[in-house]
Amino acid sequence: MTIEIRFSVMSPEAGVQVSPGGFPPGMGGAPAGMGRPAPGMSGPVPSSGSFARRLDTLENKTVYLVDTGFGGGYNFMLQLQKWFKEHMPSVTTIRKRKPGNVFMDDNNDLWEEIKKKGQAVVLGVAG
Repeated sequence: MTIEIRFSVMSPEAGVQVSPGGFPPGMGGAPAGMGRPAPGMSGPVPSSGSFARRLDTLENKTVYLVDTGFGGGYNFMLQLQKWFKEHMPSVTTIRKRKPGNVFMDDNNDLWEEIKKKGQAVVLGVAG
């Protein structure tokens, strides 16, 4: 029996165009309250940086698996880490929980660690 695996990846070279509400064209407008912090809350100022350069391979790289804290995220990242161990043993995976609640960060320590020690990140939610 042959198993065919297919996947698609958004090309960072193509970029993503978004409407003023923050949604891609054709996705409709943002629901009420979306696209801005809740009253009394503030968030980080969006950066104007670009996408990270695409890796040619994950072989012998360190990939951070970041759980946002959303329900089921921990178990998803645990399963993803097991998949890497079985199918791509040369990839080092590091599971981390994002600081703060699911929608905001408490600080930038995790992102700085990933920039220094990692070559890739999977930022995941589950539900």
